[in-house]
This record gives sequence, structure tokens and C-alpha cells, in this order.
Amino acid sequence: MNEQLLYEQWVKQSLYTEDLEAISTNVQEIQDSFHQQLQFGTGGLRGKLGPGTNRMNTHTIRLVAEGLARQIEQQGEVAKMRGVVIAYDTRHFSQDFGYETAGVLAAHGIQSYVFKESRPTPELSFAVRYLAAYAGVVITASHNPKQYNGFKVYGEDGAQLTPQFANDIVAHMQAVDSIFDIPNLSRSQLQSSDLCVEILEKLDDAYLQALSKIQLNKNGKKDMGIVYTPIHGAGLEPTIRGLQNFGFTNVHLLQQQAVQDGDFPTVIYPNPEEAEAFKLAMKLGKEVSAQLLLATDPDADRLGVAVLVDGAYKLLTGNQLGALLLDYILSAQPAEPNAAMIKTIVTSELGAAVAQKYGVATVNTLTGFKYIAEKIAEWELTKEHKFIFGYEESYGYLVSDVVRDKDAVQIALLTAEMAAYYAATGKTLVDVLTALYEEHGFYQEALISLTFEGMEGQQKITSIMEAFRKQPPKRFADIAVRKMEDYLTESINGLPQADVIKFILEDDSWICVRPSGTEPKCKFYIGVKTESLLESEQKIEQLKSALQQWA
Repeated sequence: MNEQLLYEQWVKQSLYTEDLEAISTNVQEIQDSFHQQLQFGTGGLRGKLGPGTNRMNTHTIRLVAEGLARQIEQQGEVAKMRGVVIAYDTRHFSQDFGYETAGVLAAHGIQSYVFKESRPTPELSFAVRYLAAYAGVVITASHNPKQYNGFKVYGEDGAQLTPQFANDIVAHMQAVDSIFDIPNLSRSQLQSSDLCVEILEKLDDAYLQALSKIQLNKNGKKDMGIVYTPIHGAGLEPTIRGLQNFGFTNVHLLQQQAVQDGDFPTVIYPNPEEAEAFKLAMKLGKEVSAQLLLATDPDADRLGVAVLVDGAYKLLTGNQLGALLLDYILSAQPAEPNAAMIKTIVTSELGAAVAQKYGVATVNTLTGFKYIAEKIAEWELTKEHKFIFGYEESYGYLVSDVVRDKDAVQIALLTAEMAAYYAATGKTLVDVLTALYEEHGFYQEALISLTFEGMEGQQKITSIMEAFRKQPPKRFADIAVRKMEDYLTESINGLPQADVIKFILEDDSWICVRPSGTEPKCKFYIGVKTESLLESEQKIEQLKSALQQWA
């Protein structure tokens, strides 16, 4: 069925009448809204809010919930009784979508446990295992702009879905006869049903109790000034309570961004990777003389950090904070003989150098924290390694495996502890980072992220990847390519196939190209190492310029 016919079908159902009327003459918008069913990947759905098969709305939520429900039914009554934990962030319709999911599950006789209030994605991951549930769902689009929402599914181990589980859900979704006739219980019906239980305080307490065990040093400058912002998101309650539990006495909450609002009115993007998101935190920080700024994204799985240096705040990259945390953890306690840290193939090699210093193995995975979680689960069974830390360049970190996804709450607590420990010796995190560079080499990284919206955008990203494969460059910025690794056509270091290309250059610099798995973007990663910061920064700029012709 083509886009126009699908559009007319939705109009006849009297669905989203005003929104559909608003795009009635916009051929491009109708095409983007209806040209496909919103794709379910290994993590779930993510897309723009609005009417249409390629948008996030009540009916696409019911469809994916129906796919999950049918998969659970196939596992039998025990799986149905174990049920599904459901959490949601502060985005538009997140809570509504959470209860829509519970309503579809209940129509199949499946138990659900729904958070009364918005809570972080990592707390959902923790709750799945704590409640021994069969699966978990969190309604979030993470750090995407306000126009987006998403539906992420977690397995019984608290990690994002295995490919087989995801494929099962997709197959069941495809078997649904009509997206308009999916049975569900209304929210009022759920409230009188034993199949939907609301949860909150007990899970908050258990989660924070589990995170208390990551504390490495109870000393340090605990009166150090800290500003925390949840950027209008779900991280507020557990992060503030966690900092108090860790003994911090001078924490300032950024009140303008403590308001839970899906419009994210005080920022352009609710993304702690962006310097703009720290603008108000920096203002408050200077007013209260804070030495450390902490920011979590809307579902609190990513953490951004800024450090006061010579009267100004310096933002740390994900690569830098990861290396600092790893060094702090390994310097605080001796590692077990089989200890290993996990990073992705686009993450800085500085962490690997730090790990090597302490005799700790480094294991690389594809981009995406689900691959790090897979390794943790694998090692639980094989005992090949003892997990001590995992991170990726995109501001995601994990130290305690009671959570099986990146966790900004636990890392906010550990970062504050680390900063307080060094502050007691007169050092900032930037001082410690500089020392790491001087010891291991001046590693620097950069990311070029290009956005291509809609169906034409998908085609553009595909053409970029095809161009690299058909005519791979022999050199970048006069640096010869030593090796090209195509993860789609080769089995590299035992990793699964993926649409990723990595170029290793003669001087050990590297460039990696991949489509984003969660946004309409093509990403170009660059990594270099030289003998000085200036030289590394210059080389980064040269490689950036060399990549412009491919964009």
C-alpha cells in the first residue's frame, strides 16, 4: 500500500485528525510518515512523534507491545506471570505510552510493573533483574531532540535484546492483521486489574543501595561545590539522593532544568555532549563557586562533566572521562588477575593504554552498549574475565554490573568521588588527565556527525557507505592507509557483522565511518596519538579536512 493510501486509511479511522489535516498537502511529509513501518532494531523503536506508520504514536506503540506480548505468550504461563517492568522518561507522551504498553500486555494476561513516576533507563535495567521479570520496557528517545520518542526492550538479564528476541518481536508485529484492532485495557481498567502493579520507592531504595557498593573512597573533599542538572529529565531523584548518600554536602540543583518538561525549554538539544546544554549550569556554577558540573540526559544513561580550571569550565569528552575513571578505579584497588575492561572500536585507545599499565586486559566491541552487556553476561558463564569497567565515547559508562546498560547515575556518583579525592590533594580532573597524556601519549579524538532526514536521507547515508566500499581511499591528509577493516563483509576479531568501516593509517591514526543506529546520521570518528597536544590537535584538523569530500 502506498503512502497516500495509508494516509487516507488513517484519516478514515478518525485518528489524529488535526495533525493529519495539517500535512494533507505536504507530499514529502506524508511520504516520510507512511513510507514504512517504523523499524524495530535490536534495541527497539525510535522515531519522531506524530501520526503515521513511520512515527511514534499510540498505534505504533500498541503494535510493538503486541509483538512483545505474543513473544511472551509463546514462552508459557511462567513467563506471563514473571511479566514486564515498564519505565518512562519525561518526554511527551512517555507515561501514556508506558500505560498503553501495560494495557496491551494485560489483554494477553501478562503481568506488568509500571513505575509511578519517570525513572532512568539504568534503573529499569536494574529493576528487571531485581524483580526477576521476563522483560523490561522503557519509553525514551534518550538524548534525541524533543520531537522524538522511543520504545526500548530489555531481556531478563537487564540488557538490551538479543538479535533472536528482537527478530521474534518483529515477526509477531508483521503477523498483526490491523494496527487499529489491537486489544488493550485502558488506564482506568488497569488500575482495577491485578495485572498492573505500580512500583517506585522500593525500587529506588534497592537501586541506590546497590550503587552504594561502588564507593571506593569515603574520604576526599566532600564539601566541594557541585552543580547537577537533569536537563528536565528522569535522573533527578536518584542522582540527588545518591550524591547525598555518598556524603556530598555542597550540591546545587539547577532548578530551571529540574522541571520535568518534554519540551526541554532551556536547551536546544537535551544532550550533555553539547556545550550549549551546560550554559545555565556554568552560570550557576560560577555563582556558587562549584568545582564540578554534572549533567544527565533525559533518561539518565549518559553523563556530561565540566571541571573548573583557571576560572572557566572545561568540558570533558566521553573518551577523557572514561580514561580518568578507569585510572581512578585501577589505582584505588588491585585488579584481579583476569580483570578486563570493555570499550568500543570507536573509543579512544588511551583507556587501553591505562589498562595495560595495570595489567588489565582490554576487549573491544562494536558500537553500542548492548555489546558491552553481552560480554558481561558471557563472562559470568565462562569466567574468562572479571568485568571492572566499560565505556564508549558517546558519554556512556558502567562500573557496577547490577545494571546492564550505561548508567549516568552511578557514574555521576563515582565522578564526584573521584573529583573530591583529587581535590583533597590540590588537583583537578584536568590536572590528572594531563598527567595521563604525559605518561601514555597525547591521544585526541573527534567526531563529525552529519544529519540526513527522511527517506532521501537514508539513501544518502547508504550512498556514503557504498562510496567508501567501492573506491576506498588510499590516504587521508597525505597519511597512507595501512589497512581497511569492513565489518560488514569480514569477520574481524570475532565481532558480529555491522555496517562499519575502519581505516588504520600508517602512523596508527584511525578513521571510522558508520550510520547511527538511533538517529538519521552518518558518523565519522577520528583518533590520533602524538608527542604533544598541539601536534595531535593539528593532525585532527587535517583529517577532518580530508573527510569533507566524503560528506
